[in-house]
Amino acid sequence: MRNQVRKAFTLIEILIVVVILGILAAIVIPQFTKASEDAQAGNVQTQLQTIRNTVELYRVRNNGAYPFSNTALAWTPLVTPDFLRSAPVNPRTNSDVIVSGTDHTSGATTNGWVWNNTSKTLFASYWDETAKNWTGP
Repeated sequence: MRNQVRKAFTLIEILIVVVILGILAAIVIPQFTKASEDAQAGNVQTQLQTIRNTVELYRVRNNGAYPFSNTALAWTPLVTPDFLRSAPVNPRTNSDVIVSGTDHTSGATTNGWVWNNTSKTLFASYWDETAKNWTGP
């Protein structure tokens, strides 16, 4: 009688492969979730630099007047062919709403931007520029 040769994986071999795949997934998946937050952080930093430069350009072209005040918080003065093509959207809150406040934590977490009329500075809502992280939603 001839010995039959089986061409199949044993249960132990399959379990070892599954465990190795699980370990690899546990290492790789957290890096992808962090990549999304890093992309949002880079996006908001770039937008803030662009918006602040645009506000300064507006001020220079308009004899020292700023496009925002406590009573007129809208992107209308800047959304022109000379300044911005459209109102910028905060990537974390998905909002372009501007509110008046003193720092990035002013207003609701659903607002996009905060204008400090005293320092004439624009902040992204709940984005801590010093720590470079989100403090809100």
